[in-house]
Amino acid sequence: MSTDSPITPLGNEVYEIDTRMAGYSGITAGYLIRSDRPCLVEPGTSGSAPNVRRALDELGIGPQDLATVVVTHIHLDHAGGVGDIARMYPNAEIVVHEKGARHLADPSRLMRSARMVYGDMLDTLFGELKPTEAARIRAVEETGVIDLGGGRRLESHYSPGHAKHHVGLLDSLTGDLYVGDAAGVYIPETADVRPATPPPDFDLDTALASLDKFRALGAQRLLFAHYGPVDAVDETLERSAEELRIWVDAVRDAHEAGMDLDHAVAAVKERTAGRYKAFGPDADPELEEKYEVLSSAVSNVSGIIHSLSRHA
Repeated sequence: MSTDSPITPLGNEVYEIDTRMAGYSGITAGYLIRSDRPCLVEPGTSGSAPNVRRALDELGIGPQDLATVVVTHIHLDHAGGVGDIARMYPNAEIVVHEKGARHLADPSRLMRSARMVYGDMLDTLFGELKPTEAARIRAVEETGVIDLGGGRRLESHYSPGHAKHHVGLLDSLTGDLYVGDAAGVYIPETADVRPATPPPDFDLDTALASLDKFRALGAQRLLFAHYGPVDAVDETLERSAEELRIWVDAVRDAHEAGMDLDHAVAAVKERTAGRYKAFGPDADPELEEKYEVLSSAVSNVSGIIHSLSRHA
């Protein structure tokens, strides 16, 4: 691989692909498992699809070779490129949780709601999720199995809380657990873990139960879509749960005090000051900007407020 290649080999025919979402490096990763039945986990956005195709070409995976595309959930930074990739790789089966399957077949409702949230930024950040033929979509439920060939498999485990259509994926050979966004955002530059709690699905108890489920799987390594591999499995999952509790407690206090969204965001930033090197006084401003684009405090606090209101 060249020094500026988007591909990082992770061992056992697993390759991290920097999808270069919205032109940023190191913000969203896809993963190719180059097994007997090659599998792409997390194709990224529609805008990233050409980057992903070039990476697969470099890894020797041609248009007829890709067997499976799996998404942990249907948010556009993970699954926005599914329709494009499905057209580029006509033999690939598309695997998604059953609660997300209809949105991949007919993305119109999902795109309408995304347009309301992101406005003109939608095209820059994500592009347009294109429909995938329903016959090519396989929906999994509480658990599912993806055949990687040679006795190797990916096992899907339903893990809502971040999104109601979220699954984690465990590689039977490596013990790699693809955590999607269920464990939040990992910032490799600073080893920070930060919550990802956007509306409308976030729910604290469900999210914590999913992290407990992940811990029980005995994974050897976590592979974050945002971003990269982490060997410290138990410590990282524990930190993910701790950060969720801190954010929800801070927002609950602000909400009960009658604060509006802006003041609740300020309260969370005050409560979490010093917890994230990427957002500290000496942090690289470009790094902070990158992660605010990906998982903004406003979006996270909005999701928590929505959840608190729903429970109330």
